[in-house]
Amino acid sequence: MTPPTFDALIAAGRGRLREAGLSEANQNALMLMLHAFGDTRAALISAGNAPVPKAVEDAYLAAIERRLTREPVQHILGVTSFYGLDIRTDARALIPRIDSECVVEAALDRMPKDAPLTIADLGTGSGCLLAALLSQRPLARGEGVEASPEAASLARENLDALHLADRGAIFTGSWAGWQGWERADLIISNPPYIASGEIGALEPEVRDHDPLSALDGGADGLDAYREILTLAAGGMKPGAWLVFEIGHDQKSALEGLIAQAGFDSIASGQDLGGKDRWVAARRPH
Repeated sequence: MTPPTFDALIAAGRGRLREAGLSEANQNALMLMLHAFGDTRAALISAGNAPVPKAVEDAYLAAIERRLTREPVQHILGVTSFYGLDIRTDARALIPRIDSECVVEAALDRMPKDAPLTIADLGTGSGCLLAALLSQRPLARGEGVEASPEAASLARENLDALHLADRGAIFTGSWAGWQGWERADLIISNPPYIASGEIGALEPEVRDHDPLSALDGGADGLDAYREILTLAAGGMKPGAWLVFEIGHDQKSALEGLIAQAGFDSIASGQDLGGKDRWVAARRPH
């Protein structure tokens, strides 16, 4: 039997994904083939009419089968791009998302470029926020705080792979058990903020593959913010900044909690889709 060409196999994969109702079938089919092919997009285009080697065909078809179960593309590829960095991704932690890049920007705006700083990332997950900040501020040192040992191991792998482990460490434990509150000049966090009752309505890629502990923010989605703000108000360095990622409908509620906790210089911003995505505040001197 004549092996299929690259173009034909991609088209077949795209068709199967479309039949399954996946909205990004074309992009997914191409990304999965690039992964199986192991070369550049330009090389894949050039190979379009060539027969596909059996090993590549098998790897591609296996990837398509995984995607049909609604396993995220990022898990199948094992990596995703975040703020210009290749971040390893798997079921141990929340998948980095482009919406979070504006949260990094908000933090960088509050971090001088030429000063040695101490930063922390609460609920660091894959370590993507911490890695992005360290990559942009070479004089900074930082620590990720992560209660999940599995996620903490992934964060360490990412810091190692990105050659940032000499300036970044991971603390495995709770926010309450972390001893760095008084040292940090800036604390960033993308805590779990989905209301418990809304978890079931999430896309299968999120609901079934991201860790529940990284999603569930309690009855109103604000439990983690309340805990962090209580700890920060009691122990955070005066003049230090807090930068939170938020759900699109949480800005007003969180700004109220921040003001009640005694923080000032409250600011907020939107992601590329125009949705409220971050809130920042400073502990007064």
